[in-house]
Amino acid sequence: MSTPKIYALHENPEWFPPFAEAFAAEGVEYVEWVLTDGVLDLDDAPPEGIFWSRISASSHTRDHGLTKDYSRAVLSWLEAYGRRTVNGRRVLELEVSKVDQLTALRAAGIDTPRTVAAVGRDQVLKAAQGFPTPFVTKHNQGGKGLGVRKFDSFDDLADYVRSDEYEEPVDGITLIQEYVIAADGGITRVEIVGGEMVYAVRGDTERGGFQLCPADACAIDPETGRPVPPVGATISMAPDEEWGLFSEREGYDDPVVAKYLEFTRRHGIEVAGIENIRTADGRVLTYDVNTNTNYNSEVERRTARSGPREIARHLARVLRETYPV
Repeated sequence: MSTPKIYALHENPEWFPPFAEAFAAEGVEYVEWVLTDGVLDLDDAPPEGIFWSRISASSHTRDHGLTKDYSRAVLSWLEAYGRRTVNGRRVLELEVSKVDQLTALRAAGIDTPRTVAAVGRDQVLKAAQGFPTPFVTKHNQGGKGLGVRKFDSFDDLADYVRSDEYEEPVDGITLIQEYVIAADGGITRVEIVGGEMVYAVRGDTERGGFQLCPADACAIDPETGRPVPPVGATISMAPDEEWGLFSEREGYDDPVVAKYLEFTRRHGIEVAGIENIRTADGRVLTYDVNTNTNYNSEVERRTARSGPREIARHLARVLRETYPV
């Protein structure tokens, strides 16, 4: 029998260096498995080991349109053979569908923004009829602010839907969602690993707009090496200025954290970044569950605990528990 290993399943090498560094720092060996295309022999048993999935809902934006379904097949194969997965097949479905996320959050008693899903371009306007303005649209399979636009009126949406600028969602599902303003100009992202909160991060919505991917690769233009202004941002940048959109929310102890921990336990989510917004009227609305969570290097330099290193430790622990000596 082969020596059991940790397998890291992903599709974006640009996002992986912080995790490779964490594995090295913790002395944990691993194997990368990039799921962009490949061959899967269903009669072959998978190798011995544990399999950590960090497949992203935005994989299709990197010309990896096959990744979602290939990952479904791989995770189904692994679990059918009894292999231990971390963020497995069921979790993948949450990652790639905001409808799945929002309905699961609501069933768990976690408040979410008012949302209507429209299946097909022609139904977007029907879904928005009578919806309080302003509102936003989102792609159901999102990530990186895909399809997120604010509309101040129904007529503005109608003009957009009928224009050549309309962005067709990859799965055909567009969300119409209430637009809420953060009480302090920022959202909160609670980072969870292995059933514990690692830390909470504030994302600056006043400067960052709707695109608040924390990964360094999200903010850097690979051709120029310069920061890329996020979708919806309106400020300008001096040549030597950094965005600095993220900071730790020290001592974050909102009651919603306990609900998140129970939610992740119930759904078998072992690694996640869950985002919420506290509104001016005092509501805490949860709107996104990221199960391929990334970490911001500036925040990591200032926190007592490291997200990637906690993941490396968690995976090493799971491997020992699955294959005790």
